[in-house]
Amino acid sequence: MDHHEQNFLEHHSDEFIEMAYSYERLERVENPDGYGKRVGDCGDTVEIFLTIDGEILKHVSIQIDGCLNTVACANTVATMTEGKTVEEAWEVTPEKVAAYLKTLEEDHFHCAELSVGAFFLALNDHRQKTRNGWKKTYSR
Repeated sequence: MDHHEQNFLEHHSDEFIEMAYSYERLERVENPDGYGKRVGDCGDTVEIFLTIDGEILKHVSIQIDGCLNTVACANTVATMTEGKTVEEAWEVTPEKVAAYLKTLEEDHFHCAELSVGAFFLALNDHRQKTRNGWKKTYSR
């Protein structure tokens, strides 16, 4: 392990490291129940795919093109919301994401905002699809 890796591990919480290096949710879902994509000013991209059964978020998948902070934040959003009702899922905030991670640096708070923003777009997409059921049959 080089000095940079050692320094990284010493300065981040277990929660942050787990979320930053978790790849189990990286999945592109065809015809998701909800989809959201945001590109941050930093150039990072977060895509969120929701699989919803009734009103329960059964699976939250992500695609990331960005730094470890963005990966950690997007994974945290997925972890915090999977298994919740759609209504409960709207309660996730960038502040709650940062609090869960414990060591997200202030200058990377925008990664939490980016991830929550993409998630809210996915929830809104789901809302639109349930209002207009015919839209779900068309793929992106």
